[in-house]
Amino acid sequence: MSDTLERGAPSHGDSGRDDSSLKETGRRGVRGWLLDLFSDEPENLPQLMSLLRDAASRQMFDDEALNIIFGALHVGDMHARDIMIPRSSLVVVQENQDLDTLLPIIIESRHSRFPVIGDDVDDIKGVLHAKDLLPLVLDQSAFSMKDCIRTAPIIPESKRLNVLLQEFRARRNHMALVIDEYGHISGAVTIEDVLEQIVGDIEDEHDVHDDSGIKQMEPNSFHVKATLPIDEFNEHFQTDISDDEFDTIGGIVLQAFGHLPERGEVVAVENLHFEVLNADSRRLRLLRVNTPK
Repeated sequence: MSDTLERGAPSHGDSGRDDSSLKETGRRGVRGWLLDLFSDEPENLPQLMSLLRDAASRQMFDDEALNIIFGALHVGDMHARDIMIPRSSLVVVQENQDLDTLLPIIIESRHSRFPVIGDDVDDIKGVLHAKDLLPLVLDQSAFSMKDCIRTAPIIPESKRLNVLLQEFRARRNHMALVIDEYGHISGAVTIEDVLEQIVGDIEDEHDVHDDSGIKQMEPNSFHVKATLPIDEFNEHFQTDISDDEFDTIGGIVLQAFGHLPERGEVVAVENLHFEVLNADSRRLRLLRVNTPK
């Protein structure tokens, strides 16, 4: 009986070899599956983007996710100079201004952070946060610009946006001043500017939310989405702008400029003045329209 068992049943050593063989086969199967999965591994960014588009077309994720992925891929190739608010459009305050002079600037611009300057824009003293002025509502005599100024990060125009975003997060800064090769201030960039390159527009309380694409800010001042159809613009402002060449008011404004404008640039169309409030390196997004008084 024992002889039969010895001849017919595998020993513990044989059983171990069989289990090991099965496990090895399983491991080869997983490795083979992974190799098959990545057999067409992309060799460059265009190939990777093509694979991602194909995955989106097969509904592995939606178009919004695809756009965010593309934005994240491209942000490493962009620099501070590509998205910065240009020097000419900066809203700055001076270190020697009192609260009565300061508050109208803050209220009119509706910004949350302001570069503080000395003799000129190149003489940066720091950054003023509007929220730091709230405690002064009850006691304006306690105001001291020197006590409110925060450190202003200075970055070169060549700073890559992916690196800048990491620095913003690590240092908990939301704005940086941009300098050119000669050390002069050429603009400013915010964390919102960087994030918009990845996720698209980040609207705040002053952006246009209603279906008309038009928001009145003052009696003769309006915020208008650049994608607003020309016929709707004409109907609201009682104008007669032709829509033969362009469908949107943004197209008309681009034609009037003759180039892709930066934030703060102004152009006149008929009897209206258009100021670029929001734009990137590819398109116009938001305009301020001032009508005759």
